[in-house]
Amino acid sequence: MARTELLYGHRLRRGRKPRAAREHLRNALQIFEYYEAEHWTENARAELRAAGETAPAPVHKGAADLTTQQRQIARLAAEGATNREIAARLFLSHRTVDHHLRNVFVRLGIRSRVELARFFG
Repeated sequence: MARTELLYGHRLRRGRKPRAAREHLRNALQIFEYYEAEHWTENARAELRAAGETAPAPVHKGAADLTTQQRQIARLAAEGATNREIAARLFLSHRTVDHHLRNVFVRLGIRSRVELARFFG
């Protein structure tokens, strides 16, 4: 349903009917946010912006949503440690650290280690 709303809104916008498109795009965004479909949420936000509406900013979750191990890895990464250094310190493989960091980035709504440092700083 949400993908249909998104595609129809996209089609209306491309057909120079942005006002009509916004309603469908808002519905799609709301559904995608409810189901926490990050990729589709970003697509809907981009389409809404293209249709001339300011899409609401994504809600960033707090560090409380992280597991203990994710929190440890995130803090070490925020302090500037590499994945291999974190792995050695916590007796994990560097691939496990990479996996946890990717999940941390998604959960916190951030995209880089710089943003991670700001988040924990």
